[in-house]
Amino acid sequence: MTASVPLCRLDEIPADGALSVHVDSATGGFDLILMREGERVVAYHNECPHQGRRLDYAPGRFLVRDQHITCAVHGATFRSGDGYCVSGPCCGSSLATVAVHVSDGLVYAR
Repeated sequence: MTASVPLCRLDEIPADGALSVHVDSATGGFDLILMREGERVVAYHNECPHQGRRLDYAPGRFLVRDQHITCAVHGATFRSGDGYCVSGPCCGSSLATVAVHVSDGLVYAR
């Protein structure tokens, strides 16, 4: 990942939802979940710590409610602000975070 290539525009991330973006890498790349809280964006690897499965129920479609995201496979629920699992089979663990920043309305990986 390089800071010179934007992941997306800030306004592409739903205010009360999540956006999936693919990041290319030498090993084939990986998918991130971007969640927006006003002008702040948090990013997580799209992988549940319970069994390593994706959190989306269909490509890029997430179960998001009340600033929590729920794994579609086993129901683990994570806080959007820090990725901490508050209920479900991996309670007490967290999603893997990726540092991002917003500049001129674009979201970049650090």
